[in-house]
Amino acid sequence: MEFYNRRGTAEQWIKEGKYALQWTRLSCHRFVPNQVRLSLFVLAYNLGNFLRRLALPGSVRHWSLCSIQVKLIKIGAKVVHHTR
Repeated sequence: MEFYNRRGTAEQWIKEGKYALQWTRLSCHRFVPNQVRLSLFVLAYNLGNFLRRLALPGSVRHWSLCSIQVKLIKIGAKVVHHTR
């Protein structure tokens, strides 16, 4: 049972990487460019996990990478309104 639980956890990490980073988009026709691209996706995933686990407050640590991406990165903008 313990082996199966670890397998399920690993599958959740893979699913999170697929949805948050779209790391299945390896559209190059040759192996080496796809390998580099996948390595960059894995690096981005690890940086996201670092951000989530060590740099963010405790109330945000349980968020998925998709939630962090949408709520903190995509929405985090400053709106400036000028009236003349």
